[in-house]
Amino acid sequence: MTQTTARRRTLSVLGTATALALTLAACSTGTDSADTETSAEETSEEDHDHEGEEHEEETDAAAGATEQSAPTPRLVVTYDGGVQVLDANSLEVIEDFPLDGFNRVNPVGDGRHVALSTQGGFAVVDAGTWSQAHGDHFHYYTADPALSDVIIEAETPGHVVPHDDLTAIWDDATGHVTVVETGEWTEMVEHEHVHAIREWTAPEAHHGVAVATEEGNLLVTIGDSESRTGAMILDENDEVIVSSEECPGVHGETAFENAGGEVLFAVGCDDGVLVFHGDHVHKLTAEQTARTGNLFSAEGSDVVLGDFRVDPEGGLGMGEVAVINTSEETITAVDPFDGSGALYTFRDLARGDDGELLVLGTDGTLRVLDESGALTTTIDVVGEWDIPEEWQTAHPAVKVLNGMAYVTEPATGTIHIVDYVGGEVWKSVEVGTAVNELAGVTG
Repeated sequence: MTQTTARRRTLSVLGTATALALTLAACSTGTDSADTETSAEETSEEDHDHEGEEHEEETDAAAGATEQSAPTPRLVVTYDGGVQVLDANSLEVIEDFPLDGFNRVNPVGDGRHVALSTQGGFAVVDAGTWSQAHGDHFHYYTADPALSDVIIEAETPGHVVPHDDLTAIWDDATGHVTVVETGEWTEMVEHEHVHAIREWTAPEAHHGVAVATEEGNLLVTIGDSESRTGAMILDENDEVIVSSEECPGVHGETAFENAGGEVLFAVGCDDGVLVFHGDHVHKLTAEQTARTGNLFSAEGSDVVLGDFRVDPEGGLGMGEVAVINTSEETITAVDPFDGSGALYTFRDLARGDDGELLVLGTDGTLRVLDESGALTTTIDVVGEWDIPEEWQTAHPAVKVLNGMAYVTEPATGTIHIVDYVGGEVWKSVEVGTAVNELAGVTG
């Protein structure tokens, strides 16, 4: 294994007393694309003369940055005491931000920034990698990562969901939802000012989630401090389009385009899954009652992968996964471990770029299943590990970025890059920390 040394930067701990709160400026409309976009056909040949002229917008984009020949993906990971930004190819630690408390990472959808659920609200990490569109091509840049001094206030930071070039942010303590344009994160961070294009507050606060759509609709959960019962879709005027309260314990969401080109929303329940089809909703159940609280979809696929908890008192570990076919409206329980007794947690599920179902077990093996749930590949990645009692405790996790699976091994302070198509571990690097959560940005 290759040893890398973390470079630390001294920072004060974020909190409501020390962080500058971003002002929420609710706007009735977004930027007029007709005023800001230039098509490739409208761009003159002179605009593409790279030998003799510099582009003013490229100069602006590259200020304090280094231009690269291709996108540079990076990882943002948390550990007990801080946050690291790593190069996704070399796993070199580019920056290390000390930060107290239990912190969670949430991609905001722009390929550059990550929302950090921390004390006092959501901080924003600039991973320092991005692409700049210019006519019919792109330019690629990297810069030093930054943990901004600003924080989007939330009493209890909840879910952050990017969809349709919009990012919806939920505060569990208040049920307040803030929606912003995903492409505005760079400007919002630079100007310390969040441009909310929509805000909504649940009638009663609960641990929930929201998903915004480009048509102006908003999927939100239904619940209160005692229970959660379902979900509904609101139109742009906050009028209910469709609603269902046949989803006890609603948790987890995914939005995706299926094989037929229809955009679906799914949420997990204590006894199945709700699937929203535009103005109507279907309830799917398995033969055996089980809770599904985390869902993983793939664009162009009818199949959703979910966790499958048969025993609500059985701890974090689960031995079966839910293979949810939204076209056939079925939920099939699949044992990816073929009776070996291995288990997994919600952090050990992912989808491959071609819809593969990935499951990491306590036996240290990453299993690749096809969309029917049939096992196709097994890859030994980490050592055997035990299911923790608390979900916040660092334990192996899986994320897919650019066709590779990133598997953490907190016991050894290692991250493994796995070629799940080729069936082998491509690289393993000790990053010096017991990584808890990780998120990838494409650059």
